[in-house]
Amino acid sequence: MERGVIVIAVIAAAAVFALVVERRRPSPPTQSRWAVPTQLDRGDFDHPDRPWLVAVFSSSTCESCADVVAKATVLASDVVAVQEVEVSASPALHARYAVEAVPMVVVADGEGVVRATFVGTPSATDLWAAVAEAREPGVSPEPDLGRLRGSTGGASPG
Repeated sequence: MERGVIVIAVIAAAAVFALVVERRRPSPPTQSRWAVPTQLDRGDFDHPDRPWLVAVFSSSTCESCADVVAKATVLASDVVAVQEVEVSASPALHARYAVEAVPMVVVADGEGVVRATFVGTPSATDLWAAVAEAREPGVSPEPDLGRLRGSTGGASPG
């Protein structure tokens, strides 16, 4: 009987020790999730009459932003307006749409509904495929490229 009590006491002490150690374990690092707009006022951007908008939110101090702008510019056509929204030139638009991370690409339809986004530098192939898929669903072999995910507004990093 005495051995049984000792075994139970040792097990209880080990359980308490494990609980104390687990509580002292630090929380994981903060995981940033940048909010992306889900709706744009097309009147805020150039060529509101075009059926599609590719807005590239950028900063002149961001090296990768110029690369993203170059990839997006190729998409400009009679039906796709492409506009760089540089923070020092358009701070009001960055504030209006709560853009805190650049480069950010937002693909919106004629009503301003955001159909695809990228936070970070997407490959040209991924960006072009996402715009093609937004314009004509079913054409891309990867239809989820740039799609909004969850309620936090998280997006594909490309």
